[in-house]
Amino acid sequence: MIVRRLDEVTSVDWGNGLSRRFLLESDGLGYTVTDTTVRAGTKSRLEYRRHLESCYCIDGAGEVVLADGTSHPIEPGTLYALDRNEAHFLIASQEEDLRLVCVFSPALRGDERHDLDSAEFSEY
Repeated sequence: MIVRRLDEVTSVDWGNGLSRRFLLESDGLGYTVTDTTVRAGTKSRLEYRRHLESCYCIDGAGEVVLADGTSHPIEPGTLYALDRNEAHFLIASQEEDLRLVCVFSPALRGDERHDLDSAEFSEY
C-alpha cells in the first residue's frame, strides 16, 4: 500500500504553476496522480504526446481551449480528459488560481517540466 501526504510528495514548478506528484513511474502502478495549481492569469500551450491526461477541477476557474478554438469552461466539479493527445491551451482565470487533480497514463518519471517560451505547444 502507498500512502502519501501533500507535504511529502515531489513538487515541480512546471512553468505556470506547481505540480505535486503523488504517484510516479517508479511506484509501478502505470499512472501518475498530481495535485496541480495553475497560476491565476496564465495561459499555457500544452500537448502530451506520450501520455493521456484527465483533470478534475477542485478549486478556481478557467478554461481549456483546443487548438481548433473549441473552448470548455472549467470550474469545481468539472472533469476534462485529453483522450486523443489533443494540443490545447490551459487558461486560469485572472482572479484566482486553478487547482486540478490530474491523472497521467502512462506514469510520469516525475521531473518533467514544460517549455512555455516556445512558439510550439510544450510537450512531454
